[in-house]
Amino acid sequence: MKIFTVEEANALIPNVRNILARIQKAHKNVSRYRVEAKKAADAAEQGGGGMVEGITYAKLLTKFTALLTELEGLGVQLKDYERGLVDFPSLRDGRVVLLCWQLGEGDELEWWHDVDAGFVCDVPRAAPTQRPQIAVPNPD
Repeated sequence: MKIFTVEEANALIPNVRNILARIQKAHKNVSRYRVEAKKAADAAEQGGGGMVEGITYAKLLTKFTALLTELEGLGVQLKDYERGLVDFPSLRDGRVVLLCWQLGEGDELEWWHDVDAGFVCDVPRAAPTQRPQIAVPNPD
């Protein structure tokens, strides 16, 4: 796991913003085939299957996966496609925490949370002694 300083993470935000926008677009494109892909998968279990636009779907999945791999290759953890929510592992007071950022925010990280806090970013980065509330884990 890559550990970021605040400065390193902030420097990556423009690149991460670009990748996230492309991930959202690719996810939307793949999602258009959700029903057809489910039907094909169900039919495949019965010895049949296939999709009219199967090659297009496969290409879209490949592009989507490549974008996820690109983001993960930076050491950034994607938490929510739709919100464009990501975490940057960092050290704070000798323990690993997650600096969080999402599309629509500025060019600097403002929030962090403990690793076991779920998808909640509720502690301002400038509040070193505050502890975030533990979130109910997202079932997805």
